Amino acid sequence: MNHSSGEIEKRTISKTMKRILPFILLMYIIAYLDRVNLGYAALQMNAELALSAEVFGLLSGIFFIGYFFFEVPSNMIMHKVGARIWIARIMISWGLVVILTGFAQTTMHLYILRFLLGVAEAGFFPGIILYLTYWFRARERGRATAVLLLALPIGGLIGAPVSTWILDNISWFGMAGWRWMFILEGIPAIIIGIVVVFYLTNRPSNAKWLSREESDWLEGELRAERKVSSKINKVTKLDMLKDSKIWKLALFYFAGYTSIYGLSFWMPTIIKSLSVNATTNLEIGWLAMIPSLVGIPAVMFVGWNSDRTNEHKTHLLVCLMIAVVGFIGCGFSNSVFMMVLMLTITSFGLYGFSGCFFAYMTFFFTESTAPVGIAIVNSFAALGGFVGPMILGTVAFTQGMFILSGLLIIGVVTLLSLKLTDTSDENIGKEVEVNINRL
Repeated sequence: MNHSSGEIEKRTISKTMKRILPFILLMYIIAYLDRVNLGYAALQMNAELALSAEVFGLLSGIFFIGYFFFEVPSNMIMHKVGARIWIARIMISWGLVVILTGFAQTTMHLYILRFLLGVAEAGFFPGIILYLTYWFRARERGRATAVLLLALPIGGLIGAPVSTWILDNISWFGMAGWRWMFILEGIPAIIIGIVVVFYLTNRPSNAKWLSREESDWLEGELRAERKVSSKINKVTKLDMLKDSKIWKLALFYFAGYTSIYGLSFWMPTIIKSLSVNATTNLEIGWLAMIPSLVGIPAVMFVGWNSDRTNEHKTHLLVCLMIAVVGFIGCGFSNSVFMMVLMLTITSFGLYGFSGCFFAYMTFFFTESTAPVGIAIVNSFAALGGFVGPMILGTVAFTQGMFILSGLLIIGVVTLLSLKLTDTSDENIGKEVEVNINRL
Protein backbone atom coordinates (compact mmCIF):
# COMPACT_ATOMS: atom_id res chain seq x y z
CA MET A 1 0.00 0.00 0.00
CA ASN A 2 1.55 3.34 -1.01
CA HIS A 3 1.57 6.45 1.13
CA SER A 4 -1.30 8.06 -0.79
CA SER A 5 -3.69 5.09 -0.48
CA GLY A 6 -2.71 4.76 3.19
CA GLU A 7 -3.79 8.36 3.76
CA ILE A 8 -7.07 7.79 1.93
CA GLU A 9 -7.73 4.66 4.02
CA LYS A 10 -7.05 6.42 7.31
CA ARG A 11 -9.13 9.47 6.38
CA THR A 12 -12.08 7.48 5.01
CA ILE A 13 -12.33 5.05 7.94
CA SER A 14 -12.12 7.93 10.42
CA LYS A 15 -14.86 9.92 8.65
CA THR A 16 -17.11 6.89 8.31
CA MET A 17 -16.79 5.86 11.96
CA LYS A 18 -17.43 9.40 13.23
CA ARG A 19 -20.44 9.92 10.97
CA ILE A 20 -22.18 6.55 11.37
CA LEU A 21 -21.31 4.92 14.70
CA PRO A 22 -22.45 7.56 17.24
CA PHE A 23 -25.82 7.87 15.47
CA ILE A 24 -26.56 4.15 15.24
CA LEU A 25 -25.50 3.83 18.89
CA LEU A 26 -28.10 6.46 19.83
CA MET A 27 -30.77 4.64 17.80
CA TYR A 28 -30.06 1.30 19.44
CA ILE A 29 -29.99 2.78 22.96
CA ILE A 30 -33.54 4.01 22.36
CA ALA A 31 -34.55 0.63 20.88
CA TYR A 32 -33.12 -1.32 23.81
CA LEU A 33 -34.70 1.01 26.37
CA ASP A 34 -38.13 0.72 24.76
CA ARG A 35 -37.75 -3.06 24.60
CA VAL A 36 -36.82 -3.75 28.24
CA ASN A 37 -38.50 -0.89 30.12
CA LEU A 38 -41.36 -3.33 30.74
CA GLY A 39 -39.11 -4.79 33.46
CA TYR A 40 -39.15 -1.48 35.33
CA ALA A 41 -42.86 -0.91 34.67
CA ALA A 42 -43.45 -4.27 36.40
CA LEU A 43 -42.48 -2.71 39.74
CA GLN A 44 -45.86 -0.86 39.64
CA MET A 45 -47.82 -2.28 36.73
CA ASN A 46 -47.99 -5.90 37.91
CA ALA A 47 -49.79 -4.88 41.10
CA GLU A 48 -52.13 -2.37 39.40
CA LEU A 49 -53.22 -4.80 36.66
CA ALA A 50 -52.91 -7.93 38.88
CA LEU A 51 -50.35 -9.63 36.61
CA SER A 52 -48.94 -12.97 37.79
CA ALA A 53 -45.29 -14.00 37.24
CA GLU A 54 -46.40 -16.31 34.41
CA VAL A 55 -48.39 -13.54 32.70
CA PHE A 56 -45.49 -11.09 33.02
CA GLY A 57 -43.09 -13.69 31.59
CA LEU A 58 -45.39 -14.13 28.58
CA LEU A 59 -45.77 -10.34 28.18
CA SER A 60 -41.99 -9.94 28.20
CA GLY A 61 -41.54 -12.64 25.60
CA ILE A 62 -44.47 -12.08 23.23
CA PHE A 63 -42.62 -9.08 21.75
CA PHE A 64 -40.18 -11.54 20.18
CA ILE A 65 -42.92 -13.60 18.51
CA GLY A 66 -43.93 -10.58 16.40
CA TYR A 67 -40.24 -9.90 15.85
CA PHE A 68 -39.65 -13.47 14.66
CA PHE A 69 -42.33 -13.49 11.96
CA PHE A 70 -41.51 -10.12 10.42
CA GLU A 71 -37.72 -9.94 10.68
CA VAL A 72 -36.72 -11.65 7.41
CA PRO A 73 -39.23 -9.75 5.21
CA SER A 74 -38.22 -6.51 6.93
CA ASN A 75 -34.53 -7.02 6.11
CA MET A 76 -35.32 -7.92 2.50
CA ILE A 77 -37.38 -4.72 2.13
CA MET A 78 -34.54 -2.66 3.65
CA HIS A 79 -32.04 -4.15 1.19
CA LYS A 80 -34.34 -3.03 -1.66
CA VAL A 81 -35.57 0.42 -0.51
CA GLY A 82 -32.51 1.49 1.49
CA ALA A 83 -31.79 1.92 5.19
CA ARG A 84 -32.73 5.59 5.38
CA ILE A 85 -36.44 5.21 4.61
CA TRP A 86 -36.94 1.79 6.19
CA ILE A 87 -35.22 2.42 9.52
CA ALA A 88 -37.12 5.72 9.84
CA ARG A 89 -40.38 3.77 9.36
CA ILE A 90 -39.34 1.21 11.97
CA MET A 91 -38.46 3.81 14.63
CA ILE A 92 -41.55 6.00 14.18
CA SER A 93 -43.94 3.02 14.28
CA TRP A 94 -42.39 1.45 17.38
CA GLY A 95 -42.37 4.82 19.19
CA LEU A 96 -46.13 5.12 18.60
CA VAL A 97 -46.73 1.60 19.98
CA VAL A 98 -44.67 2.33 23.13
CA ILE A 99 -46.69 5.49 23.77
CA LEU A 100 -49.96 3.56 23.34
CA THR A 101 -48.74 1.01 25.92
CA GLY A 102 -49.05 3.77 28.51
CA PHE A 103 -52.83 3.72 27.96
CA ALA A 104 -53.33 -0.06 28.27
CA GLN A 105 -56.19 -1.00 30.61
CA THR A 106 -56.18 -4.80 30.54
CA THR A 107 -53.78 -7.72 30.18
CA MET A 108 -55.13 -8.33 26.68
CA HIS A 109 -54.26 -4.75 25.68
CA LEU A 110 -50.70 -5.39 26.87
CA TYR A 111 -50.45 -8.68 24.96
CA ILE A 112 -51.58 -7.00 21.73
CA LEU A 113 -49.32 -3.96 22.15
CA ARG A 114 -46.22 -5.99 23.04
CA PHE A 115 -46.81 -8.22 19.99
CA LEU A 116 -47.25 -5.11 17.80
CA LEU A 117 -44.04 -3.64 19.24
CA GLY A 118 -42.20 -6.73 17.99
CA VAL A 119 -43.82 -6.36 14.56
CA ALA A 120 -42.94 -2.65 14.42
CA GLU A 121 -39.33 -3.11 15.53
CA ALA A 122 -38.69 -6.30 13.51
CA GLY A 123 -35.72 -5.86 11.24
CA PHE A 124 -34.19 -2.94 13.12
CA PHE A 125 -31.20 -4.72 14.66
CA PRO A 126 -30.42 -7.12 11.76
CA GLY A 127 -30.99 -4.15 9.46
CA ILE A 128 -28.31 -2.17 11.29
CA ILE A 129 -25.91 -5.15 11.22
CA LEU A 130 -26.54 -5.44 7.46
CA TYR A 131 -26.05 -1.68 7.12
CA LEU A 132 -22.61 -1.94 8.77
CA THR A 133 -21.55 -4.42 6.06
CA TYR A 134 -22.25 -1.67 3.49
CA TRP A 135 -19.76 0.64 5.21
CA PHE A 136 -17.09 -1.35 7.09
CA ARG A 137 -14.60 -3.97 5.99
CA ALA A 138 -14.28 -7.20 7.97
CA ARG A 139 -11.24 -5.81 9.79
CA GLU A 140 -13.26 -2.85 11.19
CA ARG A 141 -16.51 -4.68 11.74
CA GLY A 142 -15.69 -5.96 15.24
CA ARG A 143 -15.08 -2.40 16.40
CA ALA A 144 -18.15 -1.09 14.61
CA THR A 145 -20.47 -3.72 16.11
CA ALA A 146 -18.84 -3.22 19.52
CA VAL A 147 -19.82 0.47 19.42
CA LEU A 148 -23.37 -0.51 18.40
CA LEU A 149 -23.59 -3.08 21.21
CA LEU A 150 -22.56 -0.46 23.77
CA ALA A 151 -26.26 0.39 23.57
CA LEU A 152 -27.02 -2.62 25.80
CA PRO A 153 -25.05 -1.48 28.88
CA ILE A 154 -25.65 2.23 28.21
CA GLY A 155 -29.37 1.52 27.78
CA GLY A 156 -29.27 -0.27 31.13
CA LEU A 157 -27.39 2.61 32.76
CA ILE A 158 -29.83 5.22 31.45
CA GLY A 159 -32.96 3.09 31.71
CA ALA A 160 -32.51 2.01 35.33
CA PRO A 161 -32.43 5.45 37.01
CA VAL A 162 -34.62 7.28 34.46
CA SER A 163 -37.38 4.66 34.36
CA THR A 164 -37.49 4.20 38.14
CA TRP A 165 -37.35 7.99 38.73
CA ILE A 166 -40.40 8.42 36.47
CA LEU A 167 -42.18 5.62 38.36
CA ASP A 168 -41.61 7.33 41.72
CA ASN A 169 -42.03 10.99 40.73
CA ILE A 170 -44.44 11.47 37.83
CA SER A 171 -48.18 10.93 38.17
CA TRP A 172 -49.61 13.80 36.12
CA PHE A 173 -53.39 13.89 35.52
CA GLY A 174 -53.83 11.05 37.98
CA MET A 175 -52.05 8.53 35.72
CA ALA A 176 -49.62 6.09 37.35
CA GLY A 177 -45.85 6.49 36.92
CA TRP A 178 -45.49 3.33 34.83
CA ARG A 179 -47.90 4.77 32.24
CA TRP A 180 -45.89 8.00 31.98
CA MET A 181 -42.71 5.97 31.68
CA PHE A 182 -43.98 4.37 28.46
CA ILE A 183 -45.35 7.65 27.09
CA LEU A 184 -42.19 9.69 27.78
CA GLU A 185 -39.79 6.96 26.64
CA GLY A 186 -41.69 6.39 23.37
CA ILE A 187 -41.29 10.01 22.19
CA PRO A 188 -37.50 9.89 21.44
CA ALA A 189 -37.98 7.00 18.96
CA ILE A 190 -40.36 9.16 16.90
CA ILE A 191 -38.05 12.19 16.99
CA ILE A 192 -34.93 10.23 16.00
CA GLY A 193 -36.93 8.34 13.37
CA ILE A 194 -37.67 11.66 11.65
CA VAL A 195 -33.98 12.67 11.92
CA VAL A 196 -32.97 9.36 10.24
CA VAL A 197 -34.65 10.49 6.98
CA PHE A 198 -32.31 13.48 6.75
CA TYR A 199 -29.13 12.08 8.34
CA LEU A 200 -28.60 8.45 7.31
CA THR A 201 -26.78 7.67 4.03
CA ASN A 202 -27.60 4.39 2.29
CA ARG A 203 -24.25 3.54 0.69
CA PRO A 204 -20.75 5.08 0.33
CA SER A 205 -21.55 6.04 -3.28
CA ASN A 206 -24.40 8.26 -1.95
CA ALA A 207 -22.27 9.97 0.72
CA LYS A 208 -21.87 13.69 0.05
CA TRP A 209 -19.71 13.88 3.17
CA LEU A 210 -17.07 11.66 1.51
CA SER A 211 -14.96 12.90 -1.41
CA ARG A 212 -15.26 10.99 -4.71
CA GLU A 213 -11.78 9.54 -4.10
CA GLU A 214 -12.79 8.33 -0.61
CA SER A 215 -16.09 6.76 -1.65
CA ASP A 216 -14.45 5.03 -4.65
CA TRP A 217 -11.71 3.64 -2.41
CA LEU A 218 -14.22 2.31 0.15
CA GLU A 219 -16.51 0.76 -2.47
CA GLY A 220 -13.47 -0.90 -4.08
CA GLU A 221 -12.32 -2.39 -0.75
CA LEU A 222 -15.79 -3.73 0.04
CA ARG A 223 -16.14 -5.18 -3.47
CA ALA A 224 -12.85 -7.07 -3.06
CA GLU A 225 -14.03 -8.57 0.23
CA ARG A 226 -17.36 -9.62 -1.27
CA LYS A 227 -15.46 -11.43 -4.05
CA VAL A 228 -13.49 -13.46 -1.47
CA SER A 229 -16.64 -14.11 0.57
CA SER A 230 -18.45 -15.50 -2.49
CA LYS A 231 -15.67 -18.11 -2.87
CA ILE A 232 -15.97 -19.49 0.66
CA ASN A 233 -19.68 -19.05 1.40
CA LYS A 234 -22.90 -20.16 -0.27
CA VAL A 235 -23.89 -17.67 -2.97
CA THR A 236 -27.60 -18.52 -3.35
CA LYS A 237 -30.18 -18.25 -0.58
CA LEU A 238 -31.28 -21.86 -1.11
CA ASP A 239 -27.74 -23.22 -0.75
CA MET A 240 -27.26 -21.08 2.34
CA LEU A 241 -30.41 -22.53 3.93
CA LYS A 242 -29.10 -26.05 3.27
CA ASP A 243 -25.77 -25.26 4.94
CA SER A 244 -25.50 -26.33 8.59
CA LYS A 245 -23.43 -23.23 9.41
CA ILE A 246 -26.40 -20.87 9.40
CA TRP A 247 -28.36 -23.13 11.76
CA LYS A 248 -25.38 -23.53 14.08
CA LEU A 249 -25.03 -19.73 14.19
CA ALA A 250 -28.75 -19.47 14.98
CA LEU A 251 -28.55 -22.06 17.79
CA PHE A 252 -25.45 -20.42 19.26
CA TYR A 253 -27.03 -16.97 19.23
CA PHE A 254 -30.31 -18.39 20.58
CA ALA A 255 -28.41 -19.59 23.68
CA GLY A 256 -26.87 -16.17 24.26
CA TYR A 257 -30.05 -14.23 23.44
CA THR A 258 -32.20 -16.33 25.80
CA SER A 259 -29.78 -15.61 28.64
CA ILE A 260 -29.46 -11.87 27.92
CA TYR A 261 -33.19 -11.21 27.79
CA GLY A 262 -34.12 -13.58 30.59
CA LEU A 263 -31.83 -11.47 32.76
CA SER A 264 -32.80 -8.06 31.33
CA PHE A 265 -36.53 -8.34 32.01
CA TRP A 266 -36.25 -9.94 35.44
CA MET A 267 -33.25 -8.13 36.93
CA PRO A 268 -35.26 -5.37 38.70
CA THR A 269 -37.67 -7.95 40.19
CA ILE A 270 -34.79 -10.27 41.24
CA ILE A 271 -33.00 -7.42 43.05
CA LYS A 272 -36.23 -6.22 44.67
CA SER A 273 -36.97 -9.70 46.04
CA LEU A 274 -33.65 -9.69 47.93
CA SER A 275 -33.55 -5.98 48.84
CA VAL A 276 -34.83 -5.70 52.39
CA ASN A 277 -33.37 -2.21 52.77
CA ALA A 278 -34.17 -0.82 49.31
CA THR A 279 -37.39 1.04 49.92
CA THR A 280 -37.82 2.89 46.61
CA ASN A 281 -37.87 1.85 42.99
CA LEU A 282 -35.06 4.34 42.34
CA GLU A 283 -32.75 2.53 44.79
CA ILE A 284 -33.46 -0.74 42.96
CA GLY A 285 -32.65 1.11 39.74
CA TRP A 286 -29.24 2.18 41.08
CA LEU A 287 -28.40 -1.42 42.02
CA ALA A 288 -29.52 -2.63 38.57
CA MET A 289 -27.05 -0.18 36.99
CA ILE A 290 -24.00 -1.99 38.41
CA PRO A 291 -24.09 -5.02 36.04
CA SER A 292 -24.59 -2.60 33.12
CA LEU A 293 -21.50 -0.61 34.11
CA VAL A 294 -19.16 -3.56 33.48
CA GLY A 295 -20.82 -4.07 30.10
CA ILE A 296 -19.12 -1.00 28.62
CA PRO A 297 -15.50 -2.20 29.02
CA ALA A 298 -16.60 -5.78 28.22
CA VAL A 299 -18.18 -4.85 24.87
CA MET A 300 -15.34 -2.53 23.86
CA PHE A 301 -12.45 -4.78 24.92
CA VAL A 302 -13.83 -7.93 23.32
CA GLY A 303 -14.85 -6.13 20.10
CA TRP A 304 -11.52 -4.33 19.71
CA ASN A 305 -9.31 -7.24 20.80
CA SER A 306 -11.07 -9.82 18.60
CA ASP A 307 -10.50 -7.49 15.61
CA ARG A 308 -6.83 -7.00 16.59
CA THR A 309 -6.07 -10.70 17.06
CA ASN A 310 -8.56 -12.11 14.51
CA GLU A 311 -9.59 -14.61 17.21
CA HIS A 312 -13.34 -13.96 17.31
CA LYS A 313 -14.19 -17.58 18.09
CA THR A 314 -11.81 -17.80 21.08
CA HIS A 315 -13.21 -14.57 22.52
CA LEU A 316 -16.77 -15.91 22.17
CA LEU A 317 -15.89 -19.15 23.96
CA VAL A 318 -14.23 -17.36 26.90
CA CYS A 319 -17.15 -14.93 27.26
CA LEU A 320 -19.72 -17.71 27.38
CA MET A 321 -17.78 -19.62 30.01
CA ILE A 322 -17.58 -16.47 32.19
CA ALA A 323 -21.37 -16.10 31.85
CA VAL A 324 -21.88 -19.78 32.80
CA VAL A 325 -19.88 -19.24 36.02
CA GLY A 326 -21.94 -16.10 36.76
CA PHE A 327 -25.30 -17.82 36.26
CA ILE A 328 -24.33 -20.73 38.51
CA GLY A 329 -23.20 -18.18 41.13
CA CYS A 330 -26.59 -16.39 40.83
CA GLY A 331 -28.33 -19.69 41.55
CA PHE A 332 -26.51 -19.99 44.87
CA SER A 333 -26.78 -16.30 45.92
CA ASN A 334 -29.06 -15.40 48.84
CA SER A 335 -28.05 -11.78 49.54
CA VAL A 336 -28.23 -8.58 47.50
CA PHE A 337 -24.43 -8.16 47.56
CA MET A 338 -23.72 -11.66 46.23
CA MET A 339 -26.54 -11.47 43.69
CA VAL A 340 -25.36 -8.13 42.25
CA LEU A 341 -21.76 -9.44 42.17
CA MET A 342 -22.79 -12.60 40.30
CA LEU A 343 -25.09 -10.63 37.97
CA THR A 344 -22.10 -8.39 37.23
CA ILE A 345 -19.88 -11.39 36.33
CA THR A 346 -22.68 -12.80 34.17
CA SER A 347 -23.16 -9.45 32.45
CA PHE A 348 -19.45 -9.16 31.66
CA GLY A 349 -19.60 -12.48 29.81
CA LEU A 350 -22.88 -11.76 28.00
CA TYR A 351 -21.95 -8.22 26.98
CA GLY A 352 -18.52 -9.39 25.84
CA PHE A 353 -20.18 -12.11 23.75
CA SER A 354 -22.38 -9.44 22.14
CA GLY A 355 -19.29 -7.34 21.39
CA CYS A 356 -17.86 -9.64 18.73
CA PHE A 357 -20.54 -12.18 17.71
CA PHE A 358 -22.13 -9.95 15.09
CA ALA A 359 -18.83 -9.24 13.36
CA TYR A 360 -18.07 -12.99 13.43
CA MET A 361 -21.50 -13.84 12.00
CA THR A 362 -21.06 -11.59 8.94
CA PHE A 363 -18.01 -13.60 7.81
CA PHE A 364 -20.37 -16.47 6.88
CA PHE A 365 -22.46 -14.57 4.29
CA THR A 366 -22.03 -13.10 0.83
CA GLU A 367 -23.62 -9.82 -0.30
CA SER A 368 -26.55 -11.70 -1.84
CA THR A 369 -27.21 -13.94 1.17
CA ALA A 370 -26.46 -11.42 3.96
CA PRO A 371 -29.92 -9.73 4.11
CA VAL A 372 -31.73 -13.06 4.57
CA GLY A 373 -28.93 -14.88 6.44
CA ILE A 374 -28.43 -12.22 9.12
CA ALA A 375 -32.20 -11.89 9.56
CA ILE A 376 -32.70 -15.67 9.87
CA VAL A 377 -29.98 -16.03 12.53
CA ASN A 378 -31.37 -13.06 14.42
CA SER A 379 -35.04 -14.04 14.12
CA PHE A 380 -34.57 -17.61 15.34
CA ALA A 381 -32.37 -16.31 18.15
CA ALA A 382 -35.07 -13.75 18.95
CA LEU A 383 -37.26 -16.66 20.01
CA GLY A 384 -34.80 -16.79 22.92
CA GLY A 385 -36.19 -13.40 23.92
CA PHE A 386 -39.52 -15.20 24.32
CA VAL A 387 -38.08 -18.28 26.03
CA GLY A 388 -35.74 -16.49 28.50
CA PRO A 389 -38.37 -14.42 30.34
CA MET A 390 -40.76 -17.39 30.25
CA ILE A 391 -38.18 -19.67 31.94
CA LEU A 392 -37.75 -17.26 34.84
CA GLY A 393 -41.51 -16.72 35.04
CA THR A 394 -42.46 -20.39 35.28
CA VAL A 395 -39.71 -22.11 37.30
CA ALA A 396 -38.04 -21.25 40.61
CA PHE A 397 -35.35 -18.61 40.26
CA THR A 398 -32.48 -20.97 41.19
CA GLN A 399 -33.63 -23.55 38.63
CA GLY A 400 -33.91 -20.81 36.02
CA MET A 401 -30.28 -19.77 36.56
CA PHE A 402 -29.11 -23.36 36.13
CA ILE A 403 -31.23 -23.83 32.99
CA LEU A 404 -29.71 -20.70 31.44
CA SER A 405 -26.18 -21.84 32.31
CA GLY A 406 -26.91 -25.22 30.71
CA LEU A 407 -28.17 -23.49 27.59
CA LEU A 408 -24.92 -21.52 27.34
CA ILE A 409 -22.93 -24.76 27.58
CA ILE A 410 -24.93 -26.04 24.57
CA GLY A 411 -23.90 -22.77 22.86
CA VAL A 412 -20.23 -23.47 23.63
CA VAL A 413 -20.45 -27.00 22.12
CA THR A 414 -22.20 -25.59 19.02
CA LEU A 415 -19.53 -22.93 18.54
CA LEU A 416 -16.74 -25.51 18.81
CA SER A 417 -18.30 -27.39 15.88
CA LEU A 418 -18.53 -24.26 13.69
CA LYS A 419 -15.79 -23.69 11.09
CA LEU A 420 -15.47 -20.69 8.77
CA THR A 421 -13.87 -22.60 5.89
CA ASP A 422 -14.00 -26.13 4.61
CA THR A 423 -10.47 -27.34 5.33
CA SER A 424 -10.79 -30.02 2.64
CA ASP A 425 -10.58 -27.31 -0.03
CA GLU A 426 -6.96 -26.27 0.22
CA ASN A 427 -6.96 -23.61 -2.51
CA ILE A 428 -9.92 -21.75 -1.08
CA GLY A 429 -8.54 -22.22 2.40
CA LYS A 430 -5.24 -20.58 1.45
CA GLU A 431 -6.90 -17.64 -0.26
CA VAL A 432 -9.21 -17.12 2.68
CA GLU A 433 -6.31 -17.29 5.09
CA VAL A 434 -4.38 -14.65 3.16
CA ASN A 435 -7.40 -12.33 3.01
CA ILE A 436 -8.87 -12.93 6.44
CA ASN A 437 -5.48 -12.52 8.10
CA ARG A 438 -5.44 -8.96 6.79
CA LEU A 439 -8.05 -8.21 9.48
